[in-house]
Parts: sequence; structure tokens; C-alpha cells
Amino acid sequence: MNTMESTAFNQPKVELHVHLDGSIKPETILHFAKKKQIKLPADTVEGLLEHVSYNTPLSLTECLRRFEIYMPAIAGDREAIKRIAYEFVAMKAKEGVIYVEVRYSPHYLANSGVDPIPWGLEQGDITPDEVVDLVNQGLRKGEKEFNIKARSILCCMRHMPSWSPEVVELCKKYHNDTVVAIDLAGDESMTCESYPGHRKAYEEAVRCGIHRTVHAGEVGPPSVVKEAVDVLKAERIGHGYHTIEDPKLYKELLGRNMHFEACPWSSYLTGACEEDFSKHPIVQFRKDKANYSLNTDDPLVFGSTLDVDYSIAAKHMGFREEDFTQVNINAAKSSFLPEKEKRELLCKLYDAYGMILSTGL
Repeated sequence: MNTMESTAFNQPKVELHVHLDGSIKPETILHFAKKKQIKLPADTVEGLLEHVSYNTPLSLTECLRRFEIYMPAIAGDREAIKRIAYEFVAMKAKEGVIYVEVRYSPHYLANSGVDPIPWGLEQGDITPDEVVDLVNQGLRKGEKEFNIKARSILCCMRHMPSWSPEVVELCKKYHNDTVVAIDLAGDESMTCESYPGHRKAYEEAVRCGIHRTVHAGEVGPPSVVKEAVDVLKAERIGHGYHTIEDPKLYKELLGRNMHFEACPWSSYLTGACEEDFSKHPIVQFRKDKANYSLNTDDPLVFGSTLDVDYSIAAKHMGFREEDFTQVNINAAKSSFLPEKEKRELLCKLYDAYGMILSTGL
């Protein structure tokens, strides 16, 4: 699938749902594995990709296992953390993205002040706080060099509610210093009723004016989406495909102009949606003029670029130029930028698309 370079939409794009730790260059993984003397299953780019990337559906759990192969090479290394953020911006600029929000768990890249220490790493001295600072440095350097705007979203993990209070504190500390929002990712069967730590973190985010998105309804039922909206006060939904199985909830969210961060190729590979793209929930979103965007999710693991997702939409979902234009305007309007910067972004898009900017955003 990663050979599909048909450039379905050759215009400036906006991407809102992509994971930093799922977007690392294989060359960078090999470099730091060698530096840290970490054994990988292969020592060439092609060999590594055979173990890390895949292109036929696996369960979400099997997909996440891929991260265990390469994350020990990157986590707990200052140079690596800064470099993956910088290289991420370069990669997105190459794909024609002019604004991106990249998400990650600071705790998954740390080796100090985090319990348990992830990826079987030795205790070190890089705290989640320093991780955010390092990612910020890499993103800012990339922004300057590649003329693209990059912001970040900090992830809470469903199975680690004890990390969530610190995640929201880091969102507050680095608010608009690249960090624009909080997210909740992981196993959707772990509800906030059973894990109240997340609810408290999101209540604090609401109190402090921190923007909120939540992974929900990817493989989980509509009830997870309902909880994200009603309990966590999510302003956007990561994926959200299964929302359409609850017509009442779906109608309510359409009425509220809720934004769905859709990832077509990802939804196929994680088994979140059935394999026939012509029956994908995105087709329903498009028909109902829902507020949604197209995103890559984890391009390293899924062996893809943004063009793969756009090509799927063009080839299997009947998307035309005006649909792609609308999707990117949706994304810009639903971005977590401050209003002035959001307006500047929209002006850039309208200008590039040869459209007139309406005053009522």
C-alpha cells in the first residue's frame, strides 16, 4: 500500500491525529539502537520495517506490540527525542502539511520520575517534563526550517490513570509552548468509571482552558464516545467510527458539530472497521456533512504517508477535490490553535484553494 504515491490532493493540508512515536524514521531507530547497543530484529531499514511495519489487518494489541520492538532505542535518550520531533516536522512538510498537531505520551519517552519505567529501560534522568521540553525544541527547530506550524498534544494512557494528573500539569506548564491539548489513548474497555484518574485530569483541563480530545469509538462501542463527550468533555473524538451504531448519539454529535479525527488506512489495519472501504463510516460522515478530517495515525507502523489515506478516500469513497478541500477546512476550524492563529491558518488555506474566506468562522 505504501507504494500508492498518486498524490490524490496536491494542496496544503492540515493533520490533527498522528502519533510521534508512530512516526519515527527507521534510519533513526537503527542509529540509536547502535549507539545504545540495543539488539533489534534486523540491522537494515528493509529488515527493520519487516518487523515494525505491516499492511494486512492485525488486532490493536498486536499492532501495539510493534512499538515494543523499537521504542527502547528512542525512549530515555535526549538526542533521540529531540531528533524524532524535528524529523517528524520535516516529514510532514514533505507531505504538503502546513499545520500539524502531533500527539505522544511524555511518560513513554521518559526513564525517570515514571512508574513503571517503560520498555524495560534502566532508570535514567529524563523525566516526563524534560521529554516535553525536548520535543518542543525539536518541533520549533523543524518549524523554522521547514516553514510549517507544528503543535503537540499530550496523551494520558487508559491503563495508567496514575500518570494523568502529571499529564494535565504538563499541559498547563507548556500551554501554547507547542502544547495545545490533552488526549486519552489506549484500551477502550477501560472506562473512566473504573479509572477515575482520567476524569479528574480532564476536569482540571476544563477548569484551566486546556483543549481536549479522546480516542473513542475506534474499536470500542458508542458508549465510549458518549463517555468521552459527556464525562471528559471532549471537543474532538479520535477515530469515532462506531458512533454511527448509535443513531441518537451520532445525530446529537452532528448537531454539535463534533469533530471526528478519522484515519482510514489505520482503521483497516487495526481491524477497527470492516475491510470494504466503500462501507467505511467516513462514507457516512461525508454523506451527512459531518465535521471530520483525514489523518495517518502511525505512519511508521502502517507503512504509509498522508497520501495513502487521501488515495483511499479518492479511490474507494468517491472523494473529489472539493471534498478534500472541505476536510482540510474542517481540520483547520477544529484545530486547537488560539483564534488569531486559527484565522491565519484558514486564510492560508482559502488562499491556496482559491476560495473566499467567510467572516463568520
